[in-house]
Amino acid sequence: MKANTVLITGSAGLIGSETARYFAERGYFIVGIDNDFRARFFGSDASTAWNQQRLQEQLKDYSHYDIDIRHADELNAVFADYGGKIALVVHTAAQPSHDWAAKDPQTDFTVNANGTLNLLEACRKHCPEAPFIFTSTNKVYGDRPNQLPLVEQTARWELDPGHRFAASGIDETMSIDACLHSLFGASKVAADVLVQEYGRYFGMRTACFRGGCLTGPSHSGAALHGFLAYLIKCCATKRPYTVLGYEGKQVRDNIHSADLVSAFWHYFQNPTSAAVYNIGGGRDCNCSMLEAIDLCERITGRQLDWRYDPQNRIGDHIWWVSDTSRFRNDYPAWSANRSITDILEEIYSANRHKWRDAG
Repeated sequence: MKANTVLITGSAGLIGSETARYFAERGYFIVGIDNDFRARFFGSDASTAWNQQRLQEQLKDYSHYDIDIRHADELNAVFADYGGKIALVVHTAAQPSHDWAAKDPQTDFTVNANGTLNLLEACRKHCPEAPFIFTSTNKVYGDRPNQLPLVEQTARWELDPGHRFAASGIDETMSIDACLHSLFGASKVAADVLVQEYGRYFGMRTACFRGGCLTGPSHSGAALHGFLAYLIKCCATKRPYTVLGYEGKQVRDNIHSADLVSAFWHYFQNPTSAAVYNIGGGRDCNCSMLEAIDLCERITGRQLDWRYDPQNRIGDHIWWVSDTSRFRNDYPAWSANRSITDILEEIYSANRHKWRDAG
């Protein structure tokens, strides 16, 4: 039996839908699992139902399951149906917000940690040879990056040029211990370590991709999650935006969903066990809040209505730039080629007609 199926959780979300399209174009049958919890987390504006419908209309080899990943029995039934046909599992489903996690820690943890455990067990039972890719997060490092020696500049914080992370960004040697994570960060740490352990203990081929800001035109950006997509949406529709803390000079690196999924593909070609990779825009694709606001205003031709709240999110990073050297060394054919401007222009171009009536 040929393994020709890719099972994707969070399939209607930004990374899940990008993965579905990428692998469908390469001849794989797609099994999508998504129950649009994003709408529950962030409201109807953040719903991914539109993207699910688009996948079902455009991908002929796509089968959708409206399943909560906390329900192990339902997951096992799907895995049992496809069994040895599953060539790859890509787990992107999550509760992704610092602030939302603090409101409902039990839901956050059961989705992010227990849901991941359910998927790992289903994979181990029904398709143990299939690589398992997990979209982790740089938030597993908690606020430890804030201990780095930072220098305040006019529009951003920057790392002291003498520090070992200055040239390429933060690598995987940074500790995840003895720091403040936020409850979201803690639940993702639990999931991240589980994925590693199933690689080491059971010999499964697993990978944690610890992403910076993941973005792209299919992102249903919301105030609590989806930095660039929500920012340019606010600018285009004249919706108020609040910058939280750090004088608006906090720095994020950003990676386009297509570049991340390309990394998934390269890993899939030569998978290893318990791999951990920092993945993001790195030194070539990062910006501060103030810099992003300036770009959004130039691209949309509109001035953003924004205010400043000095209270930063608990456990949030002041400066994050991913060092992707480990992944590029293991998979030298991969590269991320889109700039911040490229990404924002693409998001705006793809959504401007949808936003027109709201503006």
